[in-house]
Amino acid sequence: MYRRLGRTAAFALALAVAACTHTPAPTAPVSNVALPSAKPETKTPTALLATDAATLSALDKILASNARSDVNRARDAARHPRETLQFFGIRSTMTVMEIWPGGSGWYAEILAPLLREHGRYIAAEHDPLSSAYAKDNVRALTAKFAASPELYSKAEIVALQAPNALSPIANNSVDLVLTFRNLHNWLARPETTPAMLKAIYAALKPGGILGIVDHRADPMAPVDPLAKLGYVNEHFAIELMEQAGFEFVGSSDVNTNSNDTRDYDQGVWTLPPTYRLGDKDRERYTLIGESDRFTLRFRKPLNAR
Repeated sequence: MYRRLGRTAAFALALAVAACTHTPAPTAPVSNVALPSAKPETKTPTALLATDAATLSALDKILASNARSDVNRARDAARHPRETLQFFGIRSTMTVMEIWPGGSGWYAEILAPLLREHGRYIAAEHDPLSSAYAKDNVRALTAKFAASPELYSKAEIVALQAPNALSPIANNSVDLVLTFRNLHNWLARPETTPAMLKAIYAALKPGGILGIVDHRADPMAPVDPLAKLGYVNEHFAIELMEQAGFEFVGSSDVNTNSNDTRDYDQGVWTLPPTYRLGDKDRERYTLIGESDRFTLRFRKPLNAR
């Protein structure tokens, strides 16, 4: 299902709050920015490239392949990779840049083989010079690619991280940028989001697509521009992208989880796969499953330079 959400006047005020407030530990959401209660209007994307049958066939083979670990395949039920990538309009001939695939390369394990023969896969990881965590992530992803050259020999790893690594690829060279559960991390550092979005915008070709998946906040709750509990208001996310110059195309419910109550003291990290509370109430959180997530598709305007 596709939905078109309207603009919100909360954007400017939310950014002002974010610029002067930062608390790394989870706390209650900011309460001075409220969402409109109007129901979003429906919109169906038109004149956009759709995933072709050959790509879907290749994708199905990759998803079922024994080259993927059992642990990763077990998460397909929560992450819906086929439906998600199809919603974003992926084709095996595209140049695709995935932002922060992580050391495990969950989506890289799908995307790199899919694009190996006729497209291009670019893993835009953290800047390894920025921290030990970033260095470890890049090292782990590099090792994963090196261990299976028949799958990953053409995959590229570049650095994309504010403030010092913001030109990972030539401008206007990417067909599709994907980012999975990263926006909330950028929002935690207010200066990061505009820089990352500017870099993404520059990398995309005119008409190129930006696909975003992240943990969805309660739509009737006050907006927390720092996303301290890991949840991002969908309306706020759309407004951020539009302010960065992207056109909102539509949303999909493919990654919706109505069991997620979003009211955990330790935020979204209480749920699988993180289980921040360890064994405490683990069965309860397992039954809830992974977080409720929005899935949003944007486009760089065709007339953009």
